[in-house]
Amino acid sequence: MIRFGILGAARIAPQAVIEPAKENPRVEIQCIAARDVSRAQIFADDHCIPEVHDHYQQVIADPAINAVYVPLPISGHHEWTIKALHAGKHVLCEKSLALNEAQAIEMQAAARSTGLVLMDAFHYRYHPLFIRAVEIVQSGVLGKLSLIEADFHVKGPVADDDIRMMYQTGGGVTMDIGCYPLSWVRHLIGSSPLEVSARAETGPAQVDIYMETDMQFPGGIRAKTTGDMRAGGEFKARINLVGDAGSLRIENPLVPQFGHSLALQVAGKKSTVSFDLRSSYAYQLDAFVNAVANGGPVLTDGRDGILQMALIDRVYQAAGLSIRGRS
Repeated sequence: MIRFGILGAARIAPQAVIEPAKENPRVEIQCIAARDVSRAQIFADDHCIPEVHDHYQQVIADPAINAVYVPLPISGHHEWTIKALHAGKHVLCEKSLALNEAQAIEMQAAARSTGLVLMDAFHYRYHPLFIRAVEIVQSGVLGKLSLIEADFHVKGPVADDDIRMMYQTGGGVTMDIGCYPLSWVRHLIGSSPLEVSARAETGPAQVDIYMETDMQFPGGIRAKTTGDMRAGGEFKARINLVGDAGSLRIENPLVPQFGHSLALQVAGKKSTVSFDLRSSYAYQLDAFVNAVANGGPVLTDGRDGILQMALIDRVYQAAGLSIRGRS
């Protein structure tokens, strides 16, 4: 049995672990702590969590749990992930994994030295939709890839007092949602880019609210991504791949449980398929359980997290912005 402790009464926690745990007989949510104990108690009451601790440290020291879910502001991921690993707990950590590549390297070192599971919570990667997309690309049916376009936009604006608008907490559209298109591209191509150019728009706090990238990958593949949380935007999550033998379009790779499609066109013939509407978070939790219980594969482990944060660092540098966590 995997018994989780949760660090923080975060809005993402119910859909990310609490609801998926209800359909997984090998998972229980045992305890929670938050900066405000009264808020943690309300959250625990709302979600039937048995125990509330006064501090994060008490969660990771709790002998009743063997796993920790970390949905804290990104600025807290490095510290509490490492502490949890050294306390003997497996860790499911929300994205972005860290403030920068250097922190991700230290987090992975802690996972490696303890022999425990560290999963970067890119839940989309475990859904059959994206797994099938990777299979199609790897099959070669699209021929030689030339272009991938990936976009994730949400309806803005984001309030100035939101943690996503605060540099010190790891704010910025690239850290929050623009990280997804970067991850989609990396996992579809199976490598990191050779060259990165980027352009950002910033808000009042000089935190990026729009980011577009143009990247060159091995094999002559060009990838373009956008992340957008500006005022006036609408939700968009899609990927378009073009090869010399065909094309592939994926609608809503982010949360396929709310509707999605995968459209493949090869030799003038188009086929569109969809998969089940089970939550991507449920598939992610299944993978986490399998990794802990059976040593199963973690597609977004600490090593992948290092590659992801290295790319985010490069994007910020290319856009003329500071890497998070550095002065």
